[in-house]
Amino acid sequence: MGVPLDLLSERAATMRDSLQKSQSITDNMVSILGSFDHRLSALETAMRPTQIRTHSIRSAHENIDKTLKAAEVILSQFDLTRQAEAKILKGPHEDLESYLVAIEQLRDNIQFFSSNKSLKSSDGLLSHANSLLNKAISKLEEEFKQLLSSYCKPVEPDRLFEGLPSSMRPSSESPGDHPHANGKNPLSNGHHREHHNVNGEDAVYTPPTLIPPRILPLLHDLAQQMFQAGHQQQLLKIYRDTRSSVLEESLRKLGVEKLSKDDVQKMPWEVLEAKIGNWIHFMRIAVKLLFAGERKVCDQIFEGFDSLKDQGFAEVTAGSVAVLLSFGDAIAKSKRSPEKLFVLLDMYEIMREIHSEIETLFRGKACNEIRESALGLTKHLAQTAQETFSDFEEAVEKDATKTAVADGTVHPLTSYVINYVKFLFDYQSTLKQLFQEFETGDGSNSQLAAVTMQIMQALQTNLDGKSKQYKEPALSNLFLMNNIHYMVRSVRRSEAKDLLGDDWVQRHRRIVQQHANQYKRIAWAKILQCLSIQGLTSSGGSGVSADGGNSSGASRAIVKDRLKTFNIQFEELHQRQCQWTVPDTELRDSLRLAVAEILLPAYRSFLKRFGTLIETGKNPQKYIRYTPEDLDHMLNEFFEGKTLNEPKR
Repeated sequence: MGVPLDLLSERAATMRDSLQKSQSITDNMVSILGSFDHRLSALETAMRPTQIRTHSIRSAHENIDKTLKAAEVILSQFDLTRQAEAKILKGPHEDLESYLVAIEQLRDNIQFFSSNKSLKSSDGLLSHANSLLNKAISKLEEEFKQLLSSYCKPVEPDRLFEGLPSSMRPSSESPGDHPHANGKNPLSNGHHREHHNVNGEDAVYTPPTLIPPRILPLLHDLAQQMFQAGHQQQLLKIYRDTRSSVLEESLRKLGVEKLSKDDVQKMPWEVLEAKIGNWIHFMRIAVKLLFAGERKVCDQIFEGFDSLKDQGFAEVTAGSVAVLLSFGDAIAKSKRSPEKLFVLLDMYEIMREIHSEIETLFRGKACNEIRESALGLTKHLAQTAQETFSDFEEAVEKDATKTAVADGTVHPLTSYVINYVKFLFDYQSTLKQLFQEFETGDGSNSQLAAVTMQIMQALQTNLDGKSKQYKEPALSNLFLMNNIHYMVRSVRRSEAKDLLGDDWVQRHRRIVQQHANQYKRIAWAKILQCLSIQGLTSSGGSGVSADGGNSSGASRAIVKDRLKTFNIQFEELHQRQCQWTVPDTELRDSLRLAVAEILLPAYRSFLKRFGTLIETGKNPQKYIRYTPEDLDHMLNEFFEGKTLNEPKR
């Protein structure tokens, strides 16, 4: 059944009233909201100044906080500066570590104030801090100098010797004694050059500890602060002045002298030779021990600032190096003489030996001059040695010694030259280096062989000239026989044999034999004529002749005369040739035997054939004074260099 219409109308009316009320409310709300929006706008306008003041207050608070924090940092820097100042004013001696920390803190503070120059007081603070830092560094300089000086003592020679290889340490010698320094002429007989295994693997050198290891880090820290403060020159000056004098004093204690060219020139050779031997030893000790120890000290003190390492080392060692090299230069520039060749080679050898150490120790641009000076001396010694070598060959050939050896023995020049040549072979490797320095060849043994042959030929040429000084040709030949035999024997017993070769030896042995034969022919030809049958016999007759001859037709008078002449001549030969000398035993016996082999058979034959003529006459002993055995015995007295009484006639 449907809803009554009246009820529907009533409901519609109700809804309409509701809608109208709702619209009215909405209009009222819009009106109210509009009014509220207007009020909010007015309120916002009224509130804006308050908001601005609040923001300003908040910003101010934030700035105050920042300022307080900055002030706190500044105050802490002030506090740190005061603390650093207090430590610095106390000085570094009592607590060096704290002192160094204070300097670092002061540097940090200076950096801080330098970067905050807006502070009104920053200029004053910076000035005060920098002044304080300069005072601190000055005190550090004094501390560095005092600490370095306290531990810088000259090194005693014994301590240096301890660093040498055991084979090179002196035993009971005084400081400076050295195997080379014995005052002997290296060319005199019996002298042998003493080589040390200086280049071998076993040659270990131990540099001395110049400054205690515990002190070096402190010195390094002090040096570092001075370096950072820009006081490099002051640092170098202190180091140089302190250490250089210590090094020089160490060398003086060792025996190093400062000698000029004039000093060297005035010295007797024996004294100079000893000093050269010592100098060789000093160079080895200085470079391998003293300078090596100094380099270690220098590198540790200046660790971290390489620009000062080489500079410091160069400045400290320059004086000592100059003294050592100046002696070598004085020798190289002094008047050349043959006996100086071997000491020049010794000096050249030591400079070659220490070359690598010099290059290593004296590295860097700052040490250029020292390295060049050492290399210059090496080259100068090589040049002087080579010139001396050339002088020697010329001097041998032109030696004008007028005094002949009266007994025909080996001339001093011969033994001198042969010893000279023998010594050359002790220096083969050195001479090879020398040849390579100046020759275009390969520096091989062929060059040494050529030079040796030239010297030998120069000697022979000179000996030929000296042999002509003898009035007796027999003695002249004996002289040449002796001297060339000495040359051959010496070569055969030395390394020269391998260099000169068997051909040279055999050729000169033949020359010796030729002179021996010449001696026999000249010395004994006349006396052998006395024993010749020529002029004693005739072709006819037998039995005893009226003038006392025999079946051979020989005249007793002529035989007597022959024997008388033989006796006189033999006694003269004996008297004279007993004073002549053949120093080599084997050669002397050989020569006596050669004479006996021609004389005795001839004498025996003469006596056998003609002796009866004398024996059957009056006073036979007057004519037959000697038996063959007597002659043989007397021949064994020849060439002994003896002075005999005149024989009885």
